[in-house]
Amino acid sequence: MSGPDLRRAAAEVAVELVTPGMRLGIGTGSTANVFVELLGARVRAGLDVVGVPTSEATRVAAEAAGIRLATLEAMPELDLTIDGADEIDGSMRLVKGGGAALLREKIVAFASRRMVVIADAAKRVETLGAFPLPIEVNAFGLGATRRGVAAALSASGCTGELVLRLADGAPLVTDGGHHILDARLGRIPDPEALSAALWAVPGVVEHGLFLGLATGAILAEARDGRAVVTRLGTV
Repeated sequence: MSGPDLRRAAAEVAVELVTPGMRLGIGTGSTANVFVELLGARVRAGLDVVGVPTSEATRVAAEAAGIRLATLEAMPELDLTIDGADEIDGSMRLVKGGGAALLREKIVAFASRRMVVIADAAKRVETLGAFPLPIEVNAFGLGATRRGVAAALSASGCTGELVLRLADGAPLVTDGGHHILDARLGRIPDPEALSAALWAVPGVVEHGLFLGLATGAILAEARDGRAVVTRLGTV
């Protein structure tokens, strides 16, 4: 059974959480794309919901699927956000940002009563950090910010390479107009300490540690040739 099959299995469970009248945060990434597809089918069948997308890519996909959209300015409180994750540990701490949408994803998650993660069960880890940690930074003063980030990593007990993310040979520009430094750490011994240290660096706009935001997770894995879904936390 392939990764796309598992992502669809998780998304199929998640879309059943959506009830009429809900205000939804709609995530970004390959698993979230499947959720948008399935949600669009329910909307076209008569489900009345309104969503806030976490990226321009999700906005385009949601509009194409016929999902009614709003902004957080117009609708600042959300009932539920469904989003993917690059890593999730046993305390429901996440690494996100592989799709470069971490700033908007975190804003939307913070505005939500519940955030439910949908993912392949392979994303569950004992210790965060194998997936490179995205750190969104202001383009101005990038060299100085990079030095500050490196010092914050070291002070938090992390070691590894900091890499400026590129797109077509040039620095990637996020929806917010920023760049991303990917920290290839291997492991993050104390995510809370690292989060605080990164926030103390001027020029850091956001980082991909999502702490205390996810309330539940829907994880799919292959067993005996079929997808088995596990629910964690409050789904």
